[in-house]
Amino acid sequence: MAQENNQISTFERHYRCYPVSFIDKPQLEKGDKIVMPASALDRLASLHIEYPMLFELSNTSAGRVTHCGVLEFIADEGLIYLPYWMMENLLLQEGDIVKVRNTSLAKGSYVRLQPHTKDFLDISNPKAILETSLRSYSCLTTGDTIMVPYNNKKYYIDIVETKPSSAVSIIETDCEVDFAPPLDYKEPEKPTSSSLSNRTRPEDDHNHNLSAEEEPAKKMAKFSPFTGSGKRLDGKSSTQPAAHASSSLHKPQQPKADSETNGSKSSASSRQHSGKLVFGSNANHTSNETSKVASKSESQEPPKKMEKPKFQAFTGKKYSLKG
Repeated sequence: MAQENNQISTFERHYRCYPVSFIDKPQLEKGDKIVMPASALDRLASLHIEYPMLFELSNTSAGRVTHCGVLEFIADEGLIYLPYWMMENLLLQEGDIVKVRNTSLAKGSYVRLQPHTKDFLDISNPKAILETSLRSYSCLTTGDTIMVPYNNKKYYIDIVETKPSSAVSIIETDCEVDFAPPLDYKEPEKPTSSSLSNRTRPEDDHNHNLSAEEEPAKKMAKFSPFTGSGKRLDGKSSTQPAAHASSSLHKPQQPKADSETNGSKSSASSRQHSGKLVFGSNANHTSNETSKVASKSESQEPPKKMEKPKFQAFTGKKYSLKG
């Protein structure tokens, strides 16, 4: 009796399929609802089936299976109308045969989705958009690709995984939604060790620039005035460099005699003005000593060499004709 009840409660038919655009219902593209003929409703009403009605669609020639709900029973006899994205998943063309069978699905607890393009994740709140779009769906099947329209653009999303089974019902259920990386997502390339070694730190570049600026400064010679060979007025060669001569011009030296006389005078004056009595002042004595030192220094100077006389004509011995 149980087997007979199962056979009686099973609905299975073959129909020719066409897109929902053929009956001027393009809004059905936003969900997974199909349109079936009225005879299907009569057959389903006579069976003891669970509500909401869910169906398994299969293309036996291609081995593709998906699941859907039903919206209306207004199709012509022997025909059903499907959303075009569902026909693409089943690899069906217009007028192909599809098998329709009623089924029962568990409520989903987890769904993992993968957008085809990463611009879907650029939407301000993609989960909210997806939640609004999935309200038009009755069930989800692993391996299907659904279409989510938003701002006059169609976003295709793959159903990567569903729990607790490969096909789940999402009617009045709390389902956790997770996103896999988009199909066109590319991970940024990691820098290799060679590129890291070629890179230098900003501090190294700064130090390199400083050293490059300091090198020319070191190479540049300091300016030294009055360089070159010196010339004397008497025509003799000068053994003293011009730079030394110029420094001696800038820093005149006082004779030792003058310094000694100045020192003695200052000492004598300091003695005189220090508040003490000094017997036998040495002022005149020091002046006499300075004159003697000056005369000695003049006498110690080497005598200057006598200059050779210039050429004179008609010089030499003279002879007379007388012999």
